[in-house]
Amino acid sequence: MSAKKVLFITQEITPYVPESEMSLMGQNLPQAIQEKGYEIRTFMPKWGIINERRNQLHEVIRLSGMNIIIDDTDHPLIIKVASIQAARRQVYFIDNDDYFQHRQMTFDEKGNDYEDNGERAIFYARGVLETVKKLRWCPDVIHCHGWMTALVPLYVKKAYYDEPSFRDSKVVYSVYNEGFKSTLAPDFANQVSFKEIKKNDLNMIKTPVDLENLDKLAVTYSDAVVQNSETVNQKVMDYAHSLNIPVMDYRQPDALADACDTLYEKILGNTENK
Repeated sequence: MSAKKVLFITQEITPYVPESEMSLMGQNLPQAIQEKGYEIRTFMPKWGIINERRNQLHEVIRLSGMNIIIDDTDHPLIIKVASIQAARRQVYFIDNDDYFQHRQMTFDEKGNDYEDNGERAIFYARGVLETVKKLRWCPDVIHCHGWMTALVPLYVKKAYYDEPSFRDSKVVYSVYNEGFKSTLAPDFANQVSFKEIKKNDLNMIKTPVDLENLDKLAVTYSDAVVQNSETVNQKVMDYAHSLNIPVMDYRQPDALADACDTLYEKILGNTENK
């Protein structure tokens, strides 16, 4: 039986960015899942703080070159890759001169959220999905980590639902206590609209759009939810429980891989051995 495929779409991965709860998870969980016999792919944004020479990033020309349109403006998609030699796996990076180059991560040097964070999240989500299509890789599970990935469940279920790469994919969204302090642009809902996404699909987006709204939007279109921080917004978790989907409560990091393995099998309806 062929290995199940898990696509990890993450916000942070160490050693490319400083260690945090999320960046350690971004490194350790995919590795542990790979060691359990899954085939994996991992994506993260190419934040401006990442040293490309030190981390040996290089552009993948055959995957780059597409334009992603947001607010009627073309934004070139650049794909880079680096190898984690000890782990025998690669990390793909989504890059763009305007959204990621010469900038910090989600907030600037003064600690202020970037005003275009909503657009950056849109670009990142669509950039990953378009790249996976080009790879002709069909993930069984898409596991999203961090609010920057919150639009992926919506896009998979409403904009890419008929794409062969995602037709049978199940989406898991991990909730963290890391987020943004401000609100997203007032026209964020209009910016998100794409392909078959209708106004009714965005009912969870309330203006002004805060972190709770964005997390709830992700939960709405997910097949399962994981509490990845010990303390998170309880309103988001209560909402997840109300949807009658699998919800995994907080696990210590050393127990998470086993729990995720069980969760993946549950949402895939697979009771056979991998």
